[in-house]
Amino acid sequence: MTASSPRTDLQPGDRAPDFTLSASGGRTVSSAELKGKPYLLYFYPKADTPGCTTQACGLQEVLPKFEADGLTIIGVSPDPVAKIEKFATKYGLQFPLASDEHHAVAEAYGTWVEKSMYGRTYMGMERSSFLVDGQGIIRNVWRKVKPATHAALVAEAFRDLSSGA
Repeated sequence: MTASSPRTDLQPGDRAPDFTLSASGGRTVSSAELKGKPYLLYFYPKADTPGCTTQACGLQEVLPKFEADGLTIIGVSPDPVAKIEKFATKYGLQFPLASDEHHAVAEAYGTWVEKSMYGRTYMGMERSSFLVDGQGIIRNVWRKVKPATHAALVAEAFRDLSSGA
């Protein structure tokens, strides 16, 4: 697993940090392999939880359209590959789910953040997404994504990116 230096302020127009991660299906995903192709890198807190399942299944539903239009989807969580593999199998997720156990990539994208629940603070994954064009430039950033509407937001933004809007 590798990532470029940490950033917390990534915005549209910035170069996407490089990454290489182990993923479901025995795959490895990397920004180098995606050179020349647009992709969605989405960060989610924990495999097989209600929100993460809603989000992943929503993206799986539109995956054929995204793939036909040339968009690659990659999900990233701090879960180990074995847990991600079970999640992908259970819900028939065909796009790669990558393991960022040491959260180096999440830190590079600014999605490993301090969270709070019931008065307790801890570090965790912020549900965020980055739409990256074929030149490695971030075109859209969504922070604190709502799982149920995520796929529709991505579809609209990718349609605009594809049409040159």
